[in-house]
Amino acid sequence: MNDIDALAKIDSFPYRHRLREVMSTPVLTAPDTVTLFEAVRRMYDARVSSMVAIDADGRTLGIVTERDLLRILSTDGPSGLDATLAETMTKPVATVPADAFVYVALGRMTRMGLRHLVVVDEDNRPIGMITGRALLKVRATEALVLGDSVENARDGAEMKTVIANLPKLAKALLSEGVTARNIASVISLVLRDITTRAAELSEQSLLDDGWGHAPARYAVLILGSGGRGESLLAFDQDNAIVHAGGSGDDAWFAELGKRLNEMLHQAGIPFCDGKVMAREANWRKSLDGWRDEIHRWVFSVENKTVMYCDIFFDFQAVWGDRALAEELRTVAMEKASQSAFFLRYLAQNVAGMDGSIGLFGNFVTKQGRLNAKKFGLLPLVSAARMRAIRAHIPATSTDDRFTALHEAGALHEDDLRDFIEVREVVLRVMLEQQLADLSMGITPSARIDPKRFDKRLRTRLRWAFKRIKTLKFVCGVGG
Repeated sequence: MNDIDALAKIDSFPYRHRLREVMSTPVLTAPDTVTLFEAVRRMYDARVSSMVAIDADGRTLGIVTERDLLRILSTDGPSGLDATLAETMTKPVATVPADAFVYVALGRMTRMGLRHLVVVDEDNRPIGMITGRALLKVRATEALVLGDSVENARDGAEMKTVIANLPKLAKALLSEGVTARNIASVISLVLRDITTRAAELSEQSLLDDGWGHAPARYAVLILGSGGRGESLLAFDQDNAIVHAGGSGDDAWFAELGKRLNEMLHQAGIPFCDGKVMAREANWRKSLDGWRDEIHRWVFSVENKTVMYCDIFFDFQAVWGDRALAEELRTVAMEKASQSAFFLRYLAQNVAGMDGSIGLFGNFVTKQGRLNAKKFGLLPLVSAARMRAIRAHIPATSTDDRFTALHEAGALHEDDLRDFIEVREVVLRVMLEQQLADLSMGITPSARIDPKRFDKRLRTRLRWAFKRIKTLKFVCGVGG
């Protein structure tokens, strides 16, 4: 039985919930100079089974657990408690981000034989703890190693096995009642993990082949729907590189981009038809180079640059120096918000996204199909992006952007609810269509056949497309 075949038999809890929902807080921490004797006292008082050692900035260094203490006592006796955390802790400690799904933690803990997993923020500071006890309610099976298997892949061929099984995963989760939005998040995280692993392997191959280490700090970025966490089953490569080097360093980064894109292609993530890939010079720049490029985009606006912005402004760093990537995000947001003409152009672009419903309320199709991405998702995604840029909101996912706007008092609760519901309806019909097409040997796409859905779902879809028109006015982009 492969990793996915068991999905129909499992509880979908691990794919519905993120670690921040199940982690234990607060985490018991201490400087690594603390003795084990003191650690035992603090652990007993807090009634926890582990302590995380941190540096002066609060970043995770290592971990000591009850099992470690029993081992030390059995070998060194009571005198062993005089040792410090630095001398005895397990390092580096296994960590996971708070927005990862539960299945990622399950797979990692199973593979590594762990009872504790530290949940960290973007700066590697501990914010929660995952223990086996906390996950007892989850019926773990062999299927749950999916999220972790990518981390151990040795090449593109091994990663391709995971990609090939994504439709089975999506179908199983859909039948379990998992929302299409959550399924898109799961698919996106798998694609991010694969891009991360491909970048890691590509960098190592450069070192093995005599290219040396990276000549400057850099980050690999995943763009578009992958960056937003909204990918379905019709995906391709959208990635870029930002680095802190000079023009003389480009040869190394060009080779990295070439190897990265080739490995992702071998893994089953096709090359981007629009050449939005790190191997292309236009998508591989220094921080200063990106600053100049973004300046050109927002102060010399044209349709092509709007398309680039649609892809670029949703980026997430998946490998390398994340601080450098956040510097780039700050630069991008500042540049974009400085150009009133650019923001007006974005608004006009969203206003022009129409044509799904005809004069008499019928779906407007071509060869029996309707582009649900163009007429259903892109208006919402683009409106959320435009409003987020204008409000200096750094979030990249569409739902997070709308939620942030609501929390800032810029979006009514009823409109927020409908934004999310419309996205769910459109994503669901797209996903169901893609699964149906794959079963018939048809390449999945964003184009749906409205007639294949039952009357109830067609009614919901018609409501969703009509509601999009009014929601654009809510965002101040209607025309």
